[in-house]
Amino acid sequence: MSIELWAPKAQRVRLRRLDESGSNVVEDVELAAEAGGWWGTDVSLADGERYGFVLGDGDDLRPDPRSRRQPAGVHEASAWFDPSTFSWTDAAWTGRQLAGGLIYELHLGTFTPEGTLDAAIGRLDHLVDLGVTHVELLPVNGFNGVWNWGYDGVLWYTVHEAYGGPAAYQRFVDAAHAAGLAVVQDVVYNHLGPSGNYLPEFGPYLREGSRNTWGDSINLDEDAVRSYIVENALMWMRDHHVDGLRLDAVHALLDERPVHVLQEIAERTDALSAHRGIPLTTIAESDMNDPKLILPREAGGYGLTAQWSDDWHHTAHVALTGETIGYYEDFAAIEAFEKVSEGGFFHDGTYSSFRGSAHGYPIPAQVPNWRLVTFAQDHDQIGNRAAGDRISQSLPFDRLAAAAVLTLTAPGTPMLFMGEEWGATTPWQFFTSHPEPELGEATAKGRVEEFEKMGWDESVVPDPQDLETFQRSKLDWAEPAADGHAELLALYRELAKLRRERPELTDPSRHGLSARALEAAGGRVYELHRGDLVVLVNLSNAEAAVPVASGAGVLLATVDGTVLEDGLLTVPAGGAAIAAPAL
Repeated sequence: MSIELWAPKAQRVRLRRLDESGSNVVEDVELAAEAGGWWGTDVSLADGERYGFVLGDGDDLRPDPRSRRQPAGVHEASAWFDPSTFSWTDAAWTGRQLAGGLIYELHLGTFTPEGTLDAAIGRLDHLVDLGVTHVELLPVNGFNGVWNWGYDGVLWYTVHEAYGGPAAYQRFVDAAHAAGLAVVQDVVYNHLGPSGNYLPEFGPYLREGSRNTWGDSINLDEDAVRSYIVENALMWMRDHHVDGLRLDAVHALLDERPVHVLQEIAERTDALSAHRGIPLTTIAESDMNDPKLILPREAGGYGLTAQWSDDWHHTAHVALTGETIGYYEDFAAIEAFEKVSEGGFFHDGTYSSFRGSAHGYPIPAQVPNWRLVTFAQDHDQIGNRAAGDRISQSLPFDRLAAAAVLTLTAPGTPMLFMGEEWGATTPWQFFTSHPEPELGEATAKGRVEEFEKMGWDESVVPDPQDLETFQRSKLDWAEPAADGHAELLALYRELAKLRRERPELTDPSRHGLSARALEAAGGRVYELHRGDLVVLVNLSNAEAAVPVASGAGVLLATVDGTVLEDGLLTVPAGGAAIAAPAL
């Protein structure tokens, strides 16, 4: 086989082969210098064989930048992994389009007590029963330590060994397809983690003098770096049969080239989709409120499939909790619900008090509603709170039921965060396991200082390095059958079923779509009209009513006392209901 390595900074490169323990050298193979900073050699590596690269005349071993497996961690030797040896059983899999879908976001380390891919396979039936169509995994690539959110990754081609490694990942995807579930992988291309990043020793992977929130920017001016990213994206969908990617914080990708790297990923994904004959999805996380990401390339856009809508989350969070601090302040406006429901973005060129400037652009009316992923909770909006508390830890059942109704009837593609469907009482906190004491201490200190500036009591901020922070973030799988939790889970299942049955709830157009929020006694009332289907969420202290179409019946009600008489749907305080004529 041919081994190629981009290492323009090196004057000499050797491929070092090691024994099964990874500690004893078997041989060094010299690589030949090639054009453009590339090095190459022909050498045969067996599946599982330990190896790495030695740069220059030193003796320090470095992992393969494109390593698929790191058995002993990101600082040690790589292990050769041949993805073609897996016996796939998904030949009949035809994929899942995102339109009409329901996404479920989960973190492998805390989704099950075991925190592995194989353990997660055992919970796929729960997702199927819930009505999920797409399972979105938080990043799984190699990071230093044992537990982590995944956003400190440094070896993008690997699957973290504690999760089971790449072979277990293939088993998971194969099992998901057998269950009828598509898999979306969260990938991070905007920064590298603080420990185990040896890429700068190989070449200019990072842009000097340019930083974002998390560290040095990725150097997208280099063809080899762009290739490193694009080929990684294709690897997940080609070698691991993944059905799509969630692209983390794309606003931090600084790219001035005529064809943005996101467009290149979208183009290559579409080509692979055509070749494989199944839909492949690309979802961007972006704080730019710019529809260019999802506009077709024929209309001057990048052609990504969808993007997250933080504006919808902020609107729902304010409505449900009453919090209006920080970036939530603008979303207390009565018109926020109407604007995000009908137009997608609240800030579409309007003034953002959080940013201190005008922000965003309007979404053209022709863009389908499902291209926005909408959610009441996600890993960031929970985990980046000081205590990592979910809304289910502070809100009563009626508010959690309202959150369910709002989320699963919204015009976008709904997404749930693991445990949301039964009102999990376990927090989801920020956790790390940096082995370096100084890095762990700096992480913990920085976390406290961050929240002190926001006025939080530092005593409620858990130590991210403490094992207990990680352990208490694991889901409690005894809860779904417990009183209160079981009722909420049943509601989510009923709502997901209703989405499948009622075409109004997955209609991609804005035709027949309208929304309004009304001030009422002690709160607000939210109305959403999708054709003749009406959603009424009453977060006030008095009953609320809305006219419905002739012949309508109540499809769902979260509280007793909901009445439909004489064309008027009346919902008690704290309740929510859906009404529509029979199909």
